[in-house]
Amino acid sequence: MGLLLWSIFSQAQAAWTVNMSPGATEVSRSVFDLHMTIFWICVVIGVVVFGAMFWSMIIHRRSTGQEPAHFHENTRVEVLWTVIPLLILIGMAVPATRTLIHIYDPSESELDVLVTGYQWKWHYKYLNQDVEFFSNLATPREQISNQVDKDEHYLLEVDQPLVLPAGAKVRFLVTAADVIHSWWVPALAVKKDAIPGFVNESWTRVDQPGLYRGQCTELCGKDHGFMPIVVEVKSKEDFDAWMGERKAEAAKLKELTSKEWTMEELVERGEKAYLTNCASCHQPTGEGLPPMFPALKGSKVATGPKEEHLNVVVNGRPGTAMAAFGKQLSEVDIAAIITYERNAWGNKVGDMVTPKDVLTFKQAQE
Repeated sequence: MGLLLWSIFSQAQAAWTVNMSPGATEVSRSVFDLHMTIFWICVVIGVVVFGAMFWSMIIHRRSTGQEPAHFHENTRVEVLWTVIPLLILIGMAVPATRTLIHIYDPSESELDVLVTGYQWKWHYKYLNQDVEFFSNLATPREQISNQVDKDEHYLLEVDQPLVLPAGAKVRFLVTAADVIHSWWVPALAVKKDAIPGFVNESWTRVDQPGLYRGQCTELCGKDHGFMPIVVEVKSKEDFDAWMGERKAEAAKLKELTSKEWTMEELVERGEKAYLTNCASCHQPTGEGLPPMFPALKGSKVATGPKEEHLNVVVNGRPGTAMAAFGKQLSEVDIAAIITYERNAWGNKVGDMVTPKDVLTFKQAQE
């Protein structure tokens, strides 16, 4: 009966916004159970200690004529206040150790995903699957600038979520390409720092399909709050179908590199890619945020030789906030963005950069 009441009350506590959530995985539920166990141990200790203190203050107060006892070196008391805390600590350490061992055991995974943090987006690579992509914030700019009402998942929507199979053990290899980030999805009980030059491990196994949201929890720059994480868990059948589609898309993207593009096609694709990858710094209008993020509208780079423009986008500018996009974006998207920047906001240079140009430029640098 006591266990039943404890279980019901614990679930009621979890429904409060001030408490942790049981989550959606075995590990997250273990963490929640450990949290509630330690919480109730602390409650019992608090009740006993403060109960004894208030009882002594009330019953043995001076106004009732109580006289304090005089004694020293009571061996029985000293043994009790040493043994009882020791037993309490052991009772807390055993379930905590069991949970930690479970958390830090990524062995025998069925799927490995490399998670890389960038300013300010996430890159996911399914190892041994030839599938990788960036996951960018999908909240409309109109909501961010308060031009329209914010929806339920404001700043928690992405264009491409990380997709995982239900019931499979998935190992995460977490790192970063620029500064320190932190990949955190509370419902999965996964929170790992993404540190440049280091690879941290974590894992999860989600039982039920669904959407699970998180955020970067390490202050990583001006757009730190614009790095949401969305994990979509599908049934194994649906995941296999999705993986097949992604592999087909990857093969198609490679074919697009050799396609003969028109100016109109590149500008149309470039506008979408620019708004996704560049607008947060250089603004949708190309006016930038000087001096850290210079304007592209009428700039020497966007209206000058296209070789220099290509070099800046592919290699970035060392010592500045301009990142190198050569490894972040495909040749098609780099070509489209450069072509768009050279012909938008009144720049009207009139030339274009093709995916073949980008590929040739990269090969020359190898």
